[in-house]
Amino acid sequence: MSIIIAENLSKSYPVAIKNPGIRGTINHFFHRTYRNINAVQDVTFSIEPGEMVGFLGPNGAGKTTTLKMLTGLIHPSSGTVKVSGFVPFNRQQAFLQKITLVMGQKQQLIWDLPALDSLRINAAVYNISDKEFQRRVGELTEMLALEGKLTQPVRKLSLGERMKAELLAALLHRPQVLFLDEPTLGLDVNAQVGVREFLKEYNQLYQATILLTSHYMADITALCQRVLLIHQGKLMYDGKLAGLLESFAPYREIYVELVQALPLEQLTSYGDVQMLEGRRVRFIVQQEAMTRTVSQILADLEVVDLTVTEPPIEEIIGRIFHTGFNN
Repeated sequence: MSIIIAENLSKSYPVAIKNPGIRGTINHFFHRTYRNINAVQDVTFSIEPGEMVGFLGPNGAGKTTTLKMLTGLIHPSSGTVKVSGFVPFNRQQAFLQKITLVMGQKQQLIWDLPALDSLRINAAVYNISDKEFQRRVGELTEMLALEGKLTQPVRKLSLGERMKAELLAALLHRPQVLFLDEPTLGLDVNAQVGVREFLKEYNQLYQATILLTSHYMADITALCQRVLLIHQGKLMYDGKLAGLLESFAPYREIYVELVQALPLEQLTSYGDVQMLEGRRVRFIVQQEAMTRTVSQILADLEVVDLTVTEPPIEEIIGRIFHTGFNN
């Protein structure tokens, strides 16, 4: 049975309309009018226990709004949602014991106190015994490589260490479902890798269900085989990450090394030139034109080497959001 079920989930917000000038200000004060902004529209999906699913979309697409509805922070305008058998916005204690929400730009640890003090507060909130608290903290500290860090004031930890401590605090009550909103935001490469490795290990150890949003595609490709793609509040894709390329962006890259450098205007007829550095050129070409384009390049140009690859997933998704979903 699915642990997360969303059916026709929608959220709209009334936004006041104000015309410019003094008259507009007076009318706005006495006779305010509104228009509705649809943040999320008829989103339907389900997630099985133990799945790790990536939630993708540009800024303002509706990702965080959806997560807030799934965790019960906001009430949907229409539609239904159940998480671990509970209706989230009822905020039942049993439901709160089963979920956690981590937002990379928010913190729950008290800035001037050691992280361990905040963890003790969390333990009291979730009725975790002292013995169990010590066991869980020790286990998570080892998994997150935080030995010796929890007794330092949070403000003295590095950004990566703070994020790991935030994860520890969010997982102390051992939730079944993890909602992670940009958990590696602002971290350096090594810290990002450390968080990814921890999440993978935690998922395997406890079979936790994870719904992850991130602008770092390395997070998604390292952790998630399945992705949800939302755009302008609508769910545009639900399936395997590899299938996303074929469904929305059937492009390929052609890397060419030429005998001699050529000007850009002599190369644009072969495809979208993404890189031109001396004798090296990188084209983006529609998949159906691949064979014809390669043959034309080999016939027209003096080529030292030619390679065809799939573009990086970051570039593909960027092109999807830039050009739209109908191209």
